[in-house]
Amino acid sequence: MTPNHQDILEKAQLLLQTVTDPEIPVLTVEELGIIREVSVGEDGILEVKITPTYSGCPAMGVIEVNIRAALQEGGFDPVRIATVLTPAWTTDWLTSSGRKKLEDFGIAPPAESTMDKKALLGERRAIQCPHCHSTNTEMISQFGSTSCKALFRCHDCLEPFDYFKCH
Repeated sequence: MTPNHQDILEKAQLLLQTVTDPEIPVLTVEELGIIREVSVGEDGILEVKITPTYSGCPAMGVIEVNIRAALQEGGFDPVRIATVLTPAWTTDWLTSSGRKKLEDFGIAPPAESTMDKKALLGERRAIQCPHCHSTNTEMISQFGSTSCKALFRCHDCLEPFDYFKCH
């Protein structure tokens, strides 16, 4: 890669760090792990590959528009954005700063690993309340404010909260 390409990629990465998720505006698409690759094509056009948090995520159209707008405002035009479905996105791709921001925002971050077998054994998951940090919680609904979150309630502080589902 030429130094010029390296400078282009660094500038693009900085611009992408400003694009937030429309459903969770405290998180950037980078912190969510949606950005899979940034490169310069043989034709000199900046290419960004993104992976949705789940297939059919309604926010991906807005995310693509926001990525394109940020890059175009930063001087990249045209921009090529491609959606990549394989490998499928996993909550393991969330950054540690993204997990912390979720908790600070009042959303319980996903468990550290997607390999949770408790549901198979009929056991309840111990989800920590983002408000008081108690694990004395229960799931109220499989779906919270968006499809990628479940609704929980804390029995200690009595606050409801979203839990970012593992997948």
